[in-house]
This record gives sequence, structure tokens and C-alpha cells, in this order.
Amino acid sequence: MSKKRPQLRFEGFTDDWEEHKLGDFLKTPEKVKAHIQSKDDLMTLKLNLGGLESGSNRETLELGSTIYYKRKAGQFIYGKQNFFNGSMAIIPIDLDGKATSGDVPSLDVIGILSEYLYVYVSRGDYWKSKESEASGTGSKRIHEKTLQGFDIKVPSTQNEQRKIGSFFKQLDDTIALHQRKLDLLKEQKKGYLQKMFPKAGEKIPELRFAGFADAWEERKFGEVIDSLYNGQTPSRANKANWKGKINWLTSGELNRGTVTDTIEKITSVGQKDALLRIVPAGTFVIAITGLEAKGTRGNCAKLAIDTTLNQSCMAIFPNEKMLDTKFLFQWYRKVGEEYGLRYTQGTKQQSYNAELIKILPITLPKLEEQIKIADFLDQIDDTIALHQRKLDLLKEQKKGYLQKMFV
Repeated sequence: MSKKRPQLRFEGFTDDWEEHKLGDFLKTPEKVKAHIQSKDDLMTLKLNLGGLESGSNRETLELGSTIYYKRKAGQFIYGKQNFFNGSMAIIPIDLDGKATSGDVPSLDVIGILSEYLYVYVSRGDYWKSKESEASGTGSKRIHEKTLQGFDIKVPSTQNEQRKIGSFFKQLDDTIALHQRKLDLLKEQKKGYLQKMFPKAGEKIPELRFAGFADAWEERKFGEVIDSLYNGQTPSRANKANWKGKINWLTSGELNRGTVTDTIEKITSVGQKDALLRIVPAGTFVIAITGLEAKGTRGNCAKLAIDTTLNQSCMAIFPNEKMLDTKFLFQWYRKVGEEYGLRYTQGTKQQSYNAELIKILPITLPKLEEQIKIADFLDQIDDTIALHQRKLDLLKEQKKGYLQKMFV
């Protein structure tokens, strides 16, 4: 493959691509002085990779005369401070008549199709490589002159530019559509969780399956579980304990979903060293340490594998006549963060222990209704997981195309 030709190309194009600087195509527009009469004339811009929308009115801008960029549809806009995090977009509509921050410049696009330029510059490999170009002692910034000095390789014809831009626009639209579907499903799931479990202080949910009318009963965990178990970490000083074939799960791997594998494996020697038991697939596991951190608080998972556990994981084994494991999983995902704040103990690190877990309150319907609720919510989870896999696949496909369709 020539360094001036991409690996993957639309049919009919064979010419070498041309080397340019962004300054050949991005021109700093004239700044306009406007008389700002009210706060309605002030606005901020929410800018992220591919997204641009109006934000709240800027109360920090003073009323009176101010100088601002004239924002026009088709301009390239980027965040000086966050360019190397992918903060850029093509302005979709004219934004004249509003005063906007000069730390988010917009530049006129001349002599190149804006949709091609955007796809080229917004590639992660491209903007990540420019972080060293940022200047400033505190907050690092990419100023316009610096940006204009960046390299860009361009097809010799706008027709090829247009095909590339249109291809990625269609791909981005498909990704956005799947993302909206996924977000909607998650919102629907959230709504069901709110309605299918009683509100605080109540014993009857707002929404339930036909044939169930009894009030739910408030219990303590210790009344509806048979046992608890948490593991340990085999000695890392003994290499014979590690890199075996036995799964070993840490709290950081609890994904509020289904665990299908573990990052580390131990040997039978390591299992004996730490006196670890195998926790069977189907078990519900929660994080019990580090619960002061929002990212860990409420973490839990269902096991799809047999595994050992470290000391930060607690396996919960319900009384099968009183509590369904799948119901327990759905319930704890709803309340786990709140419980992590209310019921844990510790000065530096907030944690559960077996005795604390046993006194946690849980409100339960009869077992048959638990199973109905859990099966229904599990079906939604399966649909969410399917859409997530489709979305991840599309993103991977785009990543592959970005690597092969540019020089």
C-alpha cells in the first residue's frame, strides 16, 4: 500500500492523495462586535465528539459591546482546551446573534468538503496524537494557528471526499440510531424498576402482574438467606498460585450484569493456599469493600461461571423457599447504591461484613411473584445486551474503516 493511497477505497479512484496543512482549508473568520442587550443574547455551546447544541445562557458575560465569532452552518468548531479529547464538530445551523465563548473557535472551511475534513480530524488516532502540540502552563490549549499547522491528506477530487464523508455520515447515523434505541430500553427498564417495586414505606407496587394482590413483606436479609461467603487473595509471592485455570473474581469485575470470565486465574495450589471454595454459576455476588466510591457502591453480578472470589466479593445464597436469586439481583441493582451509603461502616473505607448484610431490609412478595418479576426484567436485560452488542459491533466496524480508508 502506498503511503499516499488508502488500503480500502471506493471503486474508480486511483490517484495519490495530496498532503496539506489544515490552514490550507481552515480560515479564521472575522470577529464581529455585537451589542448584547440582554442575557437572552448570550449562550454557551455544549461541544463533544460530533455533537453541538445550545447550552444555558452565560451569566458570566457582561452586557454591552462584546466581540464574538460569527457562527455559521458548515464551519468547523472545536474546544481549544479539549481538542485532544475529541471536542469538535461541524456547525449544523447558523448561530448568528448570539455571543459565544472565544475558547471554542469556529473556522471557515474553504476548498475542502466539511464532512470529509471532520471525519479526518475527528479520528481518535489523529487528535490523540496532537496532545503534545498544546501550549500553556496551566490548562493546555490548541490555538488556531497551531491547529492550522496540523497535517492532513486529501483525495485529489471532491467526489471521493464526498463519498467518504457520506459513508461515515451514514455509519454515524446508524450508530446514533442504535444508541437511541439502547438509551430508550434503559429508560424503560428504569421505569419498570420504579413501578414494579414498592416505594419507600409502602408494601404494594404501582405495577404488578395479574393474579397478585397480597402486600409485600419486609424482612431482614438474615431471615431469607441460608449463607454468605467471601473469598481471599492467594499469596502473590508464590508464583505457583497464579496463572492457572481456576477463575478468580475481584469486586472490580462485578459489572451489574452477568460475569462470563475473570481477568486472573489461579491454580489448585493457590486455591488451597487461600482456602478458597468454588462458587457455582447462578450465584449472586456483591462488592463489600470500597463502597465510598460511586463506581463501586452497589456493584453486583450474576455468575455465569464457576469461580473463586477475592476478599472484596460476597456471595449470597438465598433460602430457595423464600427468595429467588434472580429477583435478589434485580432488587439489589435498584437499591445497592443507596444501601452502600446508608448501611456500610468504616472510617477510611466503607464496607459491609456478614453481620451488616444480615440486617439489611428487603421487601418481598411471595416467591411465585418474585420469579415473574425477575423473568420479565431479565428479558429486558437480554434485549438491552443484544442492542449493546450490535452497537459495539458497529463501533468496531467504524474503527476498522477509519484505519483502512485514510492515509
